[in-house]
Amino acid sequence: MTISRLDFETGVFDKEYIRLAGTREGIVRGGRDLFDRLPAAFEGINQIGVIGWGPQASAQSQNLRDSLAGSVKVVVGLRQGSSSCDAARAAGFSEADGTLGEMFDVIAGSDMVLLLISDSAQAALHERIFAALRPGATLGLSHGFLLGYLDQQGSRFPEGIDVIAVCPKGMGASVRALYLQGTETNGAGINASFAVEQDVSGRAVDRALGWSVGLGAPYTFQTTLRSEYLSDLTGERAILLGGVHGIVESLYRRCLEHGRSETEAYRHSVDCVTGPISRIVSKEGLIGLYRRLDEDERNAFAVAYSAAYPVGLELTHEIYDEVASGNEIRCVILAGERLTRFPMGKIDRASMWHAGEIARQDRDDKQLPLDPVTAGTFCGVMMAQIDTFIEKGHPYSEIANESVIEATDSLNPYMHARGVAYMVDNCSTTARLGSRKWAPRFDYLLTQCAYPAIDHGARTLDATLIKAFEEHPIHDVLSICAQMRPSVDIFVQ
Repeated sequence: MTISRLDFETGVFDKEYIRLAGTREGIVRGGRDLFDRLPAAFEGINQIGVIGWGPQASAQSQNLRDSLAGSVKVVVGLRQGSSSCDAARAAGFSEADGTLGEMFDVIAGSDMVLLLISDSAQAALHERIFAALRPGATLGLSHGFLLGYLDQQGSRFPEGIDVIAVCPKGMGASVRALYLQGTETNGAGINASFAVEQDVSGRAVDRALGWSVGLGAPYTFQTTLRSEYLSDLTGERAILLGGVHGIVESLYRRCLEHGRSETEAYRHSVDCVTGPISRIVSKEGLIGLYRRLDEDERNAFAVAYSAAYPVGLELTHEIYDEVASGNEIRCVILAGERLTRFPMGKIDRASMWHAGEIARQDRDDKQLPLDPVTAGTFCGVMMAQIDTFIEKGHPYSEIANESVIEATDSLNPYMHARGVAYMVDNCSTTARLGSRKWAPRFDYLLTQCAYPAIDHGARTLDATLIKAFEEHPIHDVLSICAQMRPSVDIFVQ
């Protein structure tokens, strides 16, 4: 995939171009003032079926229902007897008015089907789902996992249907929370990418953009379905979840070894990453964080960064290769077959996470430390993911969102409120599996390679790495993206 091949035309929304690191990308800005264009975007669509009630499905069904305001019927489809039916009813969907039904009935009765069930369920049920789709229907995905699975099987999406994707760059709770904030602050929302895999109707682009605008995305950028799943699966195993999980566990132990109390160790590791580091990077970028430090702190940052970056680069390349080869997708499918016998346990029983519960009880965010070693370690791994995606040819919008914006604007603030362990225990099955598999690798290599280099071998570190950091094109990219950032931060109920 090359950036130059990505372009789109829309007859409903206003496309504009932004320049990111010397490349031109088309985007569409969102906002509630565009909701009156949604009927035109969904012309020919009388019913949208949202299949599932996980974090994304529950958020997206409610957002679309509210945005469309009856111009298109939004119906939730669930398995017969699903335990999620009560939650869907509580959110205002019901059998009585035809907005809640059995999933295959909803698929058959919808002109546009948003398939938001788990990845393993999509793989297991895709043949029945494809058979139930109306001729000429639009199939919508929020993740490219199914494409990766079909590639492995030597199969493909049915001919005669549109296949599109809208992929919010944040968890479902953020998608709904920021949408609600948008009632007071126009444009509040979670950025999204869109992709068109098949366009039979000639209206796939406008329907995808209408879907994204209806979700409340501040801006929507283009990708491909394959590029999306490669970056998304890699990202959640690296800096978005697995990587940050391994980073903070290793830093917490390091702080204890250096004589800090459990609470102080938690403050200088987890709270530092999910609090001040993420807040600063969200609005000022990685270079803004660096500039906040005094000379001694910058030197400490530089040493930690130069030690962590090679670890992050090695692991992110390995993860990317495992995703691209299909191995990670196979692991998810195989795990799904085992989970009925070996359900995933929770990680929040470890002493570190109990220390976090205590630390959050009297936490003053204004007093949290901005630890330069923690900042250098975290930024080193984050930049390693950025460079991996650049090398693999992903567009800069996708790189910035999958490596930085999603982490600092959605996931890390949620982890700040609830804890990293809470996120690892309550996110999607695919992400949970990825974190459990790869977090120990980040933890081990940082502990065994990066931290000894910081403590004993700083003179052997590559001095050119920090110069490359200072001059990196991602800083200008993030500066432009920050101009399109909503003026509000997410809230966590």
